[in-house]
Amino acid sequence: MTHVLVTGGAGFIGSHVTAALVADGHSVSVVDSAHRAAHRVPLPPHIAGAPVSIVDLRDREAVSRSLRGVDIVVHQAAMVGMGVDLDDLPDYVGNNDLGTAVMLAEMARAGVSRMVLASSMVVYGEGAYECQEHGSQRPQPRAVADLAAGRFEASCPVCGAGLTSVPVSEDAPLDPRSVYAATKLAQEHLAASWARQAGGSVVALRYHNVYGPGMPRDTPYSGVAAIFRSALEAGRPPRVFEDGRQRRDFVHVSDVARANVAALRAEVEGFSAYNIASGMPATVLDMAGALADAVRGPQPIVTGEFRLGDVRHLVASPERAGADLGFRAEIDLRTGMADFAHAALR
Repeated sequence: MTHVLVTGGAGFIGSHVTAALVADGHSVSVVDSAHRAAHRVPLPPHIAGAPVSIVDLRDREAVSRSLRGVDIVVHQAAMVGMGVDLDDLPDYVGNNDLGTAVMLAEMARAGVSRMVLASSMVVYGEGAYECQEHGSQRPQPRAVADLAAGRFEASCPVCGAGLTSVPVSEDAPLDPRSVYAATKLAQEHLAASWARQAGGSVVALRYHNVYGPGMPRDTPYSGVAAIFRSALEAGRPPRVFEDGRQRRDFVHVSDVARANVAALRAEVEGFSAYNIASGMPATVLDMAGALADAVRGPQPIVTGEFRLGDVRHLVASPERAGADLGFRAEIDLRTGMADFAHAALR
């Protein structure tokens, strides 16, 4: 029986991954830092029968103890989201990057040679775009003046014409545009270096917009779906930034958990990255509307507000995950939002 250590296994995605691994017949143990950004109540002693220990991944001795008897690490632990402001920067780097570095170093010492890494779509920055005249293009970061004037679409850096969003593949250039994104890309670089030097195997799963039961609510680190649901529960319409037409790929957390199980089964050498997405992109306004419909609440309003660091369109090609891992998402947006509308939140 394979013994799997799940880091961050008491969190939103991590708890679903833990339950899926237990159901798949693995022996699972969980470590979690109980960070205030994700947890406001004490951690349970078990998740789906897997024992839970409070461990700060920057503590080498504690990490070393947690790796005893472990075959594979499923590394979900990270601070997520846009955060509050730049005061969060050291916390993001410390938890996400230093914590990952300590884990990889201790894995090498313990002879643990396999990792499944929770990465993110944010490593791409803006998604993939094409100009009708100049072909594939990478737009520059959007200017504050353009956003303030309601000019939200990316433009061709060659001719200035509007660009068409197309699905991004794993081979796309990586261009993080927020603190969180920079730390997720650093995790990938660290893991790839470890795989080369240690002869290890890393499957990096680039999650797209994950939603579902157990999302944290009412914090600066919450996902947009949880923020919209909280508004609806209070009888308020969801407030959609920009013009609401920004496109994303919303993937249900149960599909993400299945992707982790598939990654454990895959025979992958070295470092490989995969988009974990539904393959059915929707606008943020579509998502807010589906959630409002599910609870028969007020329809969303479009505010024109914006946040620096947000990207305009980011939709994924799920083909490589299907071919290599045998993973394809099963839950469409309407079905998923109907489930999420009444599910328990963290």
